[in-house]
Amino acid sequence: MDTLLETNLRGQLRDRRQRLESVISEVGDAADLVRLLQEVDAALDRLEKKSYGLCNVCNLAIEEEFLLANPLVQYCLCELSPEQQRALEDDLGLASRVQWALLPPQNVSFAGWEVHFRYAPAGPVSGDYCDAVTGGNDGGELFLAVGDVSGKGVAASLFMARLNALFRALIQTEVSVQQLVERANRLLSESRLPSQYATLAGALARADGVIEICNAGHCPPLLLRQGKVAPVESGGFPLGLFKHEPYEVQQFQLSPGDLLFFYTDGLSEARNRSGAEYGTERICNLLHRGSALTPQALGASCLQDLQAFLSGAPRTDDMTLMIVRRAPDSL
Repeated sequence: MDTLLETNLRGQLRDRRQRLESVISEVGDAADLVRLLQEVDAALDRLEKKSYGLCNVCNLAIEEEFLLANPLVQYCLCELSPEQQRALEDDLGLASRVQWALLPPQNVSFAGWEVHFRYAPAGPVSGDYCDAVTGGNDGGELFLAVGDVSGKGVAASLFMARLNALFRALIQTEVSVQQLVERANRLLSESRLPSQYATLAGALARADGVIEICNAGHCPPLLLRQGKVAPVESGGFPLGLFKHEPYEVQQFQLSPGDLLFFYTDGLSEARNRSGAEYGTERICNLLHRGSALTPQALGASCLQDLQAFLSGAPRTDDMTLMIVRRAPDSL
């Protein structure tokens, strides 16, 4: 197995183990969670014994994309019949088209705000989520969201589609961004699989330049204001873990040219062939250098810088970024 792939999978499994232990310590020894933790421990044990990634039936290597979609998988695609394989490919193609159709316009200009996003799945379907929807009491507000669903593959993409539907339905009820996140959390907590949760950075941008941010365990957005870049740090558990979890809101007044940079960990945790992470510091430096660029040019610059950093190493995680700028002519 490729060293970079093994490092990535080990990191995924350890992260999953840490999150499961945290949840179990809060809710007690729920049978489903304990069983999932045992599966993770067994996978880590196979990694140490160099037997990880081998099919339990034919003992051949499991396909890399299969492992990345589900690090706990123990069977390869060869165990599927040709008809089953073709059906799987057709289903993945359809799921990919449906998922792309759920995305908002790539460029949005509304009430003095400019929004641009880049969405790059690592495979046919993605567990990343982003949206930009107008609404509010007078129709003059812009709701924004960037999130990351636990797991990979079809299961993650289905959960992402559910998050999309919830987000858009709740906006129509004219709630605040805090209420939106808290209601979504309650609804997801009531009906999900034990291993499913989603991180989310939600925001509400108003015509007067004020933007409110509510973070549910997601990567801290980066605020570029007056030439300085700073993370918008906040607490909050991911959505779907604790039904009555309260969430905090932070509010900022943005001047023309100021911007917020939302992203998923597929960007910050991308690794090159030497195993080094792209990292948040590199993103901050890029924002400093590109502070005068349009959101579209800044997004392109970020992807170019990422590709140069990777130097041909494959991406192993979905990647999404969203740039939200206060328009220079919005005075």
